[in-house]
Amino acid sequence: MLTQRIEEEVSVSGFGHKAIAYFQLLKFRLSLTIAFSCAIGYLLGSPERDWFQVFLVVIGGLLVTGAANIINQIIEKDHDKLMKRTAKRPLPTNALSRKEAAIFCIFLAVSGSVLMAVNFNLISAVFSLLSLILYGFVYTPLKRISPICVFVGAFPGAFPPLIGWVAATGVLSTEAWVLFGIQFIWQFPHFWAIAWVLDDDYKKAGFKMLPMAGGKNLKTAFQIMIYTLLLIPLGMLPLQLGMTGKTSAIIAVVCGVLFLMQTLYLMQTCSKKAAMNIMFGSFLYLPIVQIAYVLDKI
Repeated sequence: MLTQRIEEEVSVSGFGHKAIAYFQLLKFRLSLTIAFSCAIGYLLGSPERDWFQVFLVVIGGLLVTGAANIINQIIEKDHDKLMKRTAKRPLPTNALSRKEAAIFCIFLAVSGSVLMAVNFNLISAVFSLLSLILYGFVYTPLKRISPICVFVGAFPGAFPPLIGWVAATGVLSTEAWVLFGIQFIWQFPHFWAIAWVLDDDYKKAGFKMLPMAGGKNLKTAFQIMIYTLLLIPLGMLPLQLGMTGKTSAIIAVVCGVLFLMQTLYLMQTCSKKAAMNIMFGSFLYLPIVQIAYVLDKI
């Protein structure tokens, strides 16, 4: 009787550890951030705010993004073991096998794509799958080959608001591409700032993320500044297209200028502290501007 009880407790404990490991595979906070951008695109494109539909587009984005993250971790299992920030992920620690992760990945990818196709439209489902393919099978292996990986990775990273707009409207319009463009350009200062801060860790795995030879130098800082500068005129395009009002355009410009000032500090110092400021600044810029667009929608 005691032995049976112990075995049951061990079994329940083992199931709990597996469940936690599967959840960790999703990179939930990252996936939710991406899904949030899908919701922004949907809310901007939808004439009526159907919150159940918003919920569904978030779930669809969460499922497909989670699947893309799992592909990334399956491919990079051996490299993740070499880096401090990733060594304790489920695959490097063998909490889950590659086979278990692959089955979970397929389930998520199929579920998310079907949800987008059935509840919204085929175009949103196609772009969801395209995002997964580019991130998992193109961007991920490129990280160890060339800094061009950031350019390639910016495409799947910028598709979510476009997918949300298309899910709401059924049309791949200029407005959808403007939302894509803002998030596309934003990713360069965002990822390069992260790569600057984590450069030593990335080098252990052979990842080539910074754009210039030598990495953490004035040339890289200058490129970060240029892309951040582009966000200022881009942030005003939704107003020009009648997607939002003047208030959100002002907020976008102010946020863009503050963001730009952080990059000028990086150009002055080329320091890790300045890069970290840009990294945190990028985390704030995108949601503030996107929420402003939704609240100010005409």
